[in-house]
Amino acid sequence: METKMVVEKADLTAFEGDSGGYYIWSNAKTPLLSELKLAAGKLLLHPLGFALPHYADSNKIGLVLEGTMTVGLVPPNSPEEKVLLIKKGDAIPLSAGVVSWWFNGGDTDAVIVFLGDSSKALVPGQFAYFFVAGVLGLLAGFQSDFVGKTFGLDEKESEDVVTSQQGALLVKLDQGIKFPEPSSHTKGKLYANFDDVSGKVVVKCGGTISSLTKKNLLVLSEIGLSAKFVKLEGSAMLAPSYVADGSFQICYVGKGSGRIKVVGSEGKPALDSKVEEGDLFIVPQFYALGEIADDCGLEVFSVITSSNWKYISMEGVGSGGFTGDFKCYSRIRRTFQVEEFRRHHNCPSKWIAFQGP
Repeated sequence: METKMVVEKADLTAFEGDSGGYYIWSNAKTPLLSELKLAAGKLLLHPLGFALPHYADSNKIGLVLEGTMTVGLVPPNSPEEKVLLIKKGDAIPLSAGVVSWWFNGGDTDAVIVFLGDSSKALVPGQFAYFFVAGVLGLLAGFQSDFVGKTFGLDEKESEDVVTSQQGALLVKLDQGIKFPEPSSHTKGKLYANFDDVSGKVVVKCGGTISSLTKKNLLVLSEIGLSAKFVKLEGSAMLAPSYVADGSFQICYVGKGSGRIKVVGSEGKPALDSKVEEGDLFIVPQFYALGEIADDCGLEVFSVITSSNWKYISMEGVGSGGFTGDFKCYSRIRRTFQVEEFRRHHNCPSKWIAFQGP
């Protein structure tokens, strides 16, 4: 791969104010975003912060990193709004064209990171947002006379609709404002928590791997994406693995720190880097990824460009051909991955490897 692989934090501020902020990873700093047609952004809402109703040009999955949020969703061709209350650890898929609004009704900051596919975006590598209301909203562009005829409003009413909201992207609402109650029966259909998903892999003193695919969250089949959440305990490691169907992985470090290594077809590291909270990195198709946590542990959220990805861990490779290839006995073969990493990275003996789903 000619494009240099990098680890980067969000480097552009799209908006920042007393209501919160929205931050993005630029194509200039992370060129693989535009090359592989991926995108990433992070939304911060302070208490009473409100993201005005909008829709995006890309499919994506959001992971709540901190706090709680009330979210309103209006899918295309649907007159019914769904209201969700999501919290830390919840993942919410969003398809292109879905109108949504976001509100922090709690007492602490709420943060959500969005990772997704920008293959149909106006600008590959970036999410573009279209706001319904506000000074940058679509209704403002149509002007009051057009709005009045469309919605059956008189001149004053239509003028109020177009001009009453002077905010642009995020606004701070007044204390005591009331929002609709969350809709029933939405968890497991419109969003899911990584702690609750079926098929979670748990390794004692090692960590967990949780995955969301169309099998346990059907809405993912509509957007062609899935997600993985790896939580490593202190000094644990994830054996090198790859996605076997040629999908890309876009990964965000949600907590902790550690080291990652990405290896391509020539057997040479394409990326060998320390990572910490807030970092983003990308794994191209068929490249293998290994992760090692520092003493504080490591949490990595990944979005894969397939709704039913096939994951293969190198630790799980155990055929006769593998034995012959390395001219080693079965016992050595079984421990090859762990011992190889320990030798090359001076890992203490307590470090382990474990296999994902």
